[in-house]
Amino acid sequence: MTLQLTDEQAKLSQVVREFADDVVAPAAYEYDTQRRLPVEIIAQMGDLGLFGLPFPTEVGGQGKDYLSLCLAVEALARADQSIAVTLEAGVGLGIMPIYRHGTPEQQQRWLPDLLTGRALAAFGLTEAEAGSDAGATRTTAVQDGDAWVIDGSKQFITNSGTPITSVITITAVTGEVVRDDGATVKELSSFLVPSGTPGLEVGPSYDKVGWHTSDTHPLTLSGVRVPASDMLGDRGRGYANFLRALDEGRVAFAALATGAAQGCLEEALRYAKERHVFGREIGANQHIAFTLARMQSRAHTARLAYYDAAQRIDARLPFKAEASMAKLVAGEAAMANARDASQIFGGYGFLNSSPVGRHYRDAKVLEVGEGTTEVQLMVIARSLGLSA
Repeated sequence: MTLQLTDEQAKLSQVVREFADDVVAPAAYEYDTQRRLPVEIIAQMGDLGLFGLPFPTEVGGQGKDYLSLCLAVEALARADQSIAVTLEAGVGLGIMPIYRHGTPEQQQRWLPDLLTGRALAAFGLTEAEAGSDAGATRTTAVQDGDAWVIDGSKQFITNSGTPITSVITITAVTGEVVRDDGATVKELSSFLVPSGTPGLEVGPSYDKVGWHTSDTHPLTLSGVRVPASDMLGDRGRGYANFLRALDEGRVAFAALATGAAQGCLEEALRYAKERHVFGREIGANQHIAFTLARMQSRAHTARLAYYDAAQRIDARLPFKAEASMAKLVAGEAAMANARDASQIFGGYGFLNSSPVGRHYRDAKVLEVGEGTTEVQLMVIARSLGLSA
């Protein structure tokens, strides 16, 4: 295994980096203030092929590996975490389940627009009392002839209410099953619910601390009726089928956090060379220099961690613990670098117009989303044979 990028991967990273600098960064504050997802920028990302990166050309994808997707997410997150998570969630939680578990008919219906960025898909798993503990899911789906009727609610669902959202995958309880140990547990299945389906209500966008440009809504499902052909995957495999997608998502999420950590470093380094106090640049002060050195070390370590996890995915090696370690390390690196960058910037780092200020607001969710820090520690501990 090598952590050296191929020429193709390095070129992709550079192309997306330039796109982030030239297109995303100049508009970031405007869209952050408007709290609106810029679908015009999403369309340009589609034109670059970013939404189709890890999918084979046979279904309309770009035929690249999972590391390539992570590289694109990192490059975008340097400039704007909201845009980066729109790609990360759109691919990992939106497209991947349909590609991996959808029937040929479902793939033909949804993938062409999703893989080109003309549409976005969402993943409705989280509920008020069910997220990491999916067994607490309360949303139900009851069979009625050749259809299923879904009732319940979801929350914190990314990409669920954009003008181009086309479909939302919903997990729901479809019955009960008896495990090998004799315990009775909920049977979870998943369904494709097209946007605009009667009974599907997309609630008002959350008033979030950060990620203002990212689209996030609660959902209510009241008598939502979908045909049996819209079940995604086999009955009773709704959560099991998403476990790999969730693990993969943590690797891409780690790439996003690494991009945030890198963006904070680059902004702080630039400012430390430009800002002069008492007759010299502040970067000449040992404390500032050492702070930047620590920021560089955090970003580098986080990058190595997600490179390793992503290459394990591409090599079809076990990666569950490595995904959690990457997510843990990168999330903490982003939070620490955002704090240090804000301190270096002083008052300017407290302005919403400052990239550093926005990174500071945004970074906290990187220790919460896609599984909290505590969940990652639990997964890592279990990999050590501990019953955490």
